Amino acid sequence: MSIIPNFFGRRRTNVFDPFSLDVWDPFEGFPFNNNNNFGSLSDQVRSSSETSSFVSANVDWRETNDAHVFKADVPGLKKEEVKVEVEDDRVLQISGERNKESEEKGDTWHRVERSSGKFVRRFRLPENAKVDQVKAAMENGVLTVTVPKVEVKKPDVKSIQISG
Repeated sequence: MSIIPNFFGRRRTNVFDPFSLDVWDPFEGFPFNNNNNFGSLSDQVRSSSETSSFVSANVDWRETNDAHVFKADVPGLKKEEVKVEVEDDRVLQISGERNKESEEKGDTWHRVERSSGKFVRRFRLPENAKVDQVKAAMENGVLTVTVPKVEVKKPDVKSIQISG
């Protein structure tokens, strides 16, 4: 096992997002001894949390002239299994849970690739968001959350005549 840290091992889609609540792990890639098992601090934190690999529910956030629009991939989930909340006045939280499929006695599983468990995604909303008018809809495994924006009033410009 290499002791050299892998600083480029995980690619992020955004270089800098001031609204993101993602936490950077400066120790990611460094081996740590955990009961004689080597793994990064990130791996240890992830494995000890209640969430599973489903935590990577992909979310797109785009801003239009009228709203902030979030689209989250939540395939196989019903709308009753997903929650959309605004907490602390400016934090949009999308969460849910996919339960494991029940194992029948006598079944033989050849492969289990579909993830299960809880997921939580949080986004700090900017000041121009109307947090009291958030709407959500789900269609074909895609959750769409629309957060309207406050209308920006254009300043009144008055020309001043220059004398002289």
